[in-house]
Amino acid sequence: MEIKYFDLIKPGTNHDFVKYRNIAVAISIVLNILVLLGAFVWPGLNYGVDFAGGTELQIQSKQKMDPGDLRELVGKLGFGEPTVQTYGAAGENQFLVRVERISLLTKERAAAIQTGVAQVLPVQSMHFDPEVGDKLDFTFKQPVDEAVLRSAVEKAGTSVKEVRSLLAREGQDREYTVMTQGTGDKIGQALREKYGKDQVEVVRTDYVGSQVGQELKKDGILAVLYAMGIILLYVGFRFDFRFSPGVVIALIHDAIITLGFFVVSRREFNLTSVTAILTVVGYSVNDTIVVYDRIRENAKRFKGKALRDLINLSINEMLGRTILTSGATALSLLGLIFYGVGTIQDFALAMLVGIISGTYSTWYIASPMTIWIEEHMEQRKAIEAAKPKPKKSEPHPAAAR
Repeated sequence: MEIKYFDLIKPGTNHDFVKYRNIAVAISIVLNILVLLGAFVWPGLNYGVDFAGGTELQIQSKQKMDPGDLRELVGKLGFGEPTVQTYGAAGENQFLVRVERISLLTKERAAAIQTGVAQVLPVQSMHFDPEVGDKLDFTFKQPVDEAVLRSAVEKAGTSVKEVRSLLAREGQDREYTVMTQGTGDKIGQALREKYGKDQVEVVRTDYVGSQVGQELKKDGILAVLYAMGIILLYVGFRFDFRFSPGVVIALIHDAIITLGFFVVSRREFNLTSVTAILTVVGYSVNDTIVVYDRIRENAKRFKGKALRDLINLSINEMLGRTILTSGATALSLLGLIFYGVGTIQDFALAMLVGIISGTYSTWYIASPMTIWIEEHMEQRKAIEAAKPKPKKSEPHPAAAR
């Protein structure tokens, strides 16, 4: 019995990919410039709390809630201009509310509380960091009554959620952490007062200081750069260093295009987004390596064939494999796109954009760059060969005798 196979790309297919390399590169340069301007000039990325710092709350309501009303309510609480966006499926009534402020307490307010507590308890020291949140760390020589400490803080005009006593050995200073009403508590209380006690739930509250956010942002950029540097060395040692620039330029292109998804969609850019970009970089280089392997094989089979023709032949031979691999990966992402929520859905959408960009860059960015480098090297060799060689000085007749 004869088994018939279905060929996605018929053998002998010969699309001239190299022919359109100038147009493709020009379009890519324009798109990359627009994305970079959009990301770092205007309108900028919609940084999540991971990078921007502040307080982020995930809110779920049992009734339909208008994002504009939610933004107005939070804005009236004195946190500045809040950011409100829908989260999850449309019918779940979930929202992400982000404000720049982390702590309700100020340094002046914390100093006033320390003065009030010192009037009833022998305070040795107190520590308050507005970058950490709404908590006060007290140190005493001897153990104190937690109820008295709570009462002293509340008399100073600040609601207390919890008083925690830290374990200490005999004779050591005693430390107590006082957790006061925070940004999330105040917002949650205001929402419950307006919509009903059992109608609104604060699912989670995240705090990130501005200094930590800046550090995470720097580390995210370095992670992408380190990944590209390692890939540059890998390609250089496995193939030839003339192939490396094409790969790195293609990876930079894919990373910027994936970044463009967050610029255009205005979805939150956070640590998960950096993970998506790194995943795209890894996926893209895999496809490019496969094509480069075929170019190397064909170079041995067809010695003397022009590099331009070798690249076209190799891309066409791997065309079916590239489409099937990229298509299968894209199909697996569709489930996350349709049924995922929040950062999972954002990750899947960014990956889908990156896969499309990675396939395109393998055909029209990485390979053309290799051709240009080869042509540039040939031109330099021709120029060197055309230079007149210095004549050898003939010996003087007297010296010859």
